[in-house]
Amino acid sequence: MEAIENILTRTSVREFNDQAVESEKLEMIIKAAFGAPSAVNRQPWHFVIVDQPDLRADLAKGLTYCEMVAQSPVAIMVCGNKDKFFQGEDDLYWISDTSAACQNILLAAHALGLGAVWSAIYPEKERIDAVRRIMNLPDNLIPLSLIPIGYPAKVAQAKDKYQPESVSHNRF
Repeated sequence: MEAIENILTRTSVREFNDQAVESEKLEMIIKAAFGAPSAVNRQPWHFVIVDQPDLRADLAKGLTYCEMVAQSPVAIMVCGNKDKFFQGEDDLYWISDTSAACQNILLAAHALGLGAVWSAIYPEKERIDAVRRIMNLPDNLIPLSLIPIGYPAKVAQAKDKYQPESVSHNRF
């Protein structure tokens, strides 16, 4: 799929069929995540592949609006790794950096015929605490998002999201 077509046709997928995601595709998705840009190439991320059904069910119960993770065959938890932050513990570049990795995950999944949806965790303390408890995350990892991935149960049409009124040239 051409890059622009891939971007413009990607949709958020919240319903999956029972087909397992092939390990080769999952590895390609993770490689794509590592291809994201980051401040001074610090790559301040850590990815947790969640393929245990009981763990995904616990995440679905513990996180509002994440029921679909229980149905997906796999999910990727995207975390910021404080040990790799560009400007120390108080650094905020990690948010942009890990968000770019999330976008790469979504686009790679779509390019491989899979569906995915970005489920935010950070900055909601309640969601962060729930994930820390369920996933037994160490203190150096901050969960940014949970991305359920699988084969879509139905094909959705992408929306044209272009809004020319939100674009200025040179100055506002």
